[in-house]
Amino acid sequence: MFKKEGINSDYKCWLKYYEIEDEYLGRYKKWLENIIVPKNKGGTDSAEEEIVKSIIAELKTGFYKLIGEKVVPHSGDPACSGFILADILDSRDLIREGLTVQEREEINRDGFLIKHYDSGPKEGLVITAKTYRGLLYGVFHFFRLLQEKRELRKLNLLENPDNKLRIINHWDNLDGSIERGYAGKSIFYENNELKENEDRWHDYARLLGSVGINGIVINNVNVSRAASDLLDDKLNMVEKLNTVFRKYGLKVYISINFASPCEDDEIGTADPLKESVQNWWKKKVNNIYNRIPDFGGFLVKADSEGRPGPFTYDRSHAEGANMLARILKSHGGVLIWRCFVYDCQQDWRDYSTDRARAAYDNFMPLDGEFEDNVLLQIKNGPMDFQVREPVSPLLGAMKQTNQLLELQITQEYTGQQIHVCYLVPQWKEILEFDTRARGETSRVKRVVDGSVHDFSLSGMVGVGNVGSDMNWTGHTLAQANLFGFARLAWDPDLSAEKITRRWCRYTLGEDREVNAKTAQILLKSWETYEKYTAPLGVGWMVNPGHHYGPNVDGYEYSRWGTYHRADIHGIGVDRTVKTGTGFTEQYFAAKKELYEDPETCPDELLLFFHHLPYIYKLDSGKTIIQHIYDTHFEGVEQVKEFIDIWSQLSDELEPAIFKNVQKRLKQQLESAREWRDVINTYFYRKTGFPDEKHRKIYK
Repeated sequence: MFKKEGINSDYKCWLKYYEIEDEYLGRYKKWLENIIVPKNKGGTDSAEEEIVKSIIAELKTGFYKLIGEKVVPHSGDPACSGFILADILDSRDLIREGLTVQEREEINRDGFLIKHYDSGPKEGLVITAKTYRGLLYGVFHFFRLLQEKRELRKLNLLENPDNKLRIINHWDNLDGSIERGYAGKSIFYENNELKENEDRWHDYARLLGSVGINGIVINNVNVSRAASDLLDDKLNMVEKLNTVFRKYGLKVYISINFASPCEDDEIGTADPLKESVQNWWKKKVNNIYNRIPDFGGFLVKADSEGRPGPFTYDRSHAEGANMLARILKSHGGVLIWRCFVYDCQQDWRDYSTDRARAAYDNFMPLDGEFEDNVLLQIKNGPMDFQVREPVSPLLGAMKQTNQLLELQITQEYTGQQIHVCYLVPQWKEILEFDTRARGETSRVKRVVDGSVHDFSLSGMVGVGNVGSDMNWTGHTLAQANLFGFARLAWDPDLSAEKITRRWCRYTLGEDREVNAKTAQILLKSWETYEKYTAPLGVGWMVNPGHHYGPNVDGYEYSRWGTYHRADIHGIGVDRTVKTGTGFTEQYFAAKKELYEDPETCPDELLLFFHHLPYIYKLDSGKTIIQHIYDTHFEGVEQVKEFIDIWSQLSDELEPAIFKNVQKRLKQQLESAREWRDVINTYFYRKTGFPDEKHRKIYK
């Protein structure tokens, strides 16, 4: 039976800290009476001092929630046996004595070590790190260990993040709207001003810091005119948000409009090679760092979907990016440049133009030309966050340019947080994809952590999914996507199953049946969503603009380059070298050969790479047309199963959580039925092929 937490208990997400019974805590009771924290550093303005305050606050909060008692941390040395000590390396003799030289060297900048200390007269637990941010991560992880009832004696646990940068991109506009937001309005902005919402910013910073996120972009990549003022007139808004997020180790970044200097009557151009433009940006950047010394840098979307960029002045992306990067470099800032650049004025009648080729064609020739504080932000696929598409060939191909992998946590094309669609299994497939950039062990996860090509900067970025809804993500189960992204950004080797079990435990409590059934829904949901939407990697088939619900030809004759090419004879886009757009040639040889031949191309991507007749047989033995019919019927049945599974938990879950998910599952079922009937009817009418199983298809 659930423990009553209040109607908005899902607001706390994975930081609920369900109370632990005395049997487990009794082993460590003496330790819990002696909590030691860093000594006062002096001063109150440094980011480090703010993080120390957060560490102390988290120790107080965590212990109070877990054991029901208040603890009083102190900064002295342990005088007797029984303690929990959280402090950085070299700060205390006890830490120096308790760690080996190798252990000290193995901790990286954001990493931490949690180790049982036993010298005879003194015994306890040491949480230590090289930085206060790493120490904060260690404290949060310590509380996860307590919730899992891990044995603390003999513990020796080193945790280092694989990725240097672990960033959430917000597509929030200053008017309060969120582009591709499905959980209410912005938690930051309203009517082009900051909301009076500091408590919520603090809670959000705490959520992100608890799972190792170390950066946040606070405004939309499609920069509005009002957001351009964040550079100067509204810089106080950036300052205020920074004072909150720095407490939990997050650097703040802003999206900028590359053409902002054009709005200055004295400049009138954004040509990156013009001295006047460079001086304009220097003035803005100097002012930002004078007021926000720990500012992260800029994110830029340029020459894309109508956004201005260096192409306007016959300059390359490298020339545009490097101008900004050199200015930021003197302050320790970075420049993140999105690779989402393609011709968005395509003619559907032109079969030679292929949007999938665009990122590689635009950026591969520039490899090695970018400054070392530039990161190219590359979407996971060559199109646009579809439920199924191949991994972008640009990942791994560029050997001399820092890269960030961009994933979409917000569910633009995957049910918009009405449908449950847990994306961790999808992301795991992407991260495990072997690019063959350096033989057979060049997986995407090793490309983006920098190890394949020895990048100085690299990491992962997720387009955020939170809004002003009281549970943050609209659909309570969508919280698992935010948690899962952060855990994979920290450790891409984690399995989807392990991440899921942990999210369930931290969010829903320790009831095994609740967690097992919730995990069952989550882990099957991506496959289910794919079944009743667009088949075999062909993508899209959504209503234009808002992208929710089925519309098979919605984008088929549009300017966006998002076609399925279905006719009476077959379906799919020919992207082969032999007869198509040649997209397959962008992959390394082994992958090119795999995708080039429909006999070896994985079924789930078959129609992305090939135009084939409806009677073509898949590996399953089914024809394409029968696969379409079967999967769309199966997808609806699986949503019904989700509803049945969830209904069994009504007495075990907090009412707010149960009702939230139950309502959305019912909406999902209605939408899945619509998808099934629209897609199946479309292809029946197109082909005339009947369903072999004689199920209801509307004629």
